[in-house]
Amino acid sequence: MPSTDKYSILLPTYNEVENLPIIIWLLIKHMNASGYPYEIIIIDDGSPDGTLEAAKQLQKIYGEDKIVLRPREKKLGLGTAYIHGIKHATGNYIIIMDADLSHHPKFIQEFIEKQRSQNFDIVTGTRYIGGGGVHGWDFKRKLISRGANLLTQILLRPGVSDLTGSFRLYKKDILETLIKSCVSKGYVFQMEMIVRARQRRYTIGEVPISFVDRVYGESKLGGSEIIQFARSLLYLFATT
Repeated sequence: MPSTDKYSILLPTYNEVENLPIIIWLLIKHMNASGYPYEIIIIDDGSPDGTLEAAKQLQKIYGEDKIVLRPREKKLGLGTAYIHGIKHATGNYIIIMDADLSHHPKFIQEFIEKQRSQNFDIVTGTRYIGGGGVHGWDFKRKLISRGANLLTQILLRPGVSDLTGSFRLYKKDILETLIKSCVSKGYVFQMEMIVRARQRRYTIGEVPISFVDRVYGESKLGGSEIIQFARSLLYLFATT
């Protein structure tokens, strides 16, 4: 492994005070075991539940070289959170994931190995091939997810089995380029990233993952996000 390779894990948070200590412990455990150099950048958007205070305590435990705090005053969108995080990332690879325990850090080593096997520009986790799957969702939410993914596949033909996932590894320069070309915000941002990547002929690898519904806190996916998804899907269909 080239000594110059380092992995910056971007962890946007909002009201994750109960989940943050667990996800950080898991990240530290699996990244230390992997042997790869890394840092975890926590981007908290003004959580009123004490998430930032918990992050500061975790930084004292694990060290400022491993836990980097880059908070913002309020919620400004997922895309801008990544832009903010990248500015402070010292790694040449970026890993993005959710802080609510839906993405297990044990898959990160598979992401890294997959990327290195064919020098992929992007590696994305997928719930819909191989041993991938979803746990903890009721039938209605599974149906919505499957339906949204199927509709997206038909309209956009992205060549990726799970377009709405948010557990990914990027080459840092690739992620910077893609973010600049994206106009979407919120959950649709992840979908547009893959569509723009295909437009630019970036290479994308997939790793099957198990997605687990959050244990603590409330899901941030609501009716407004579903409407935004539909509008953005039609926009991407018309412009790509």
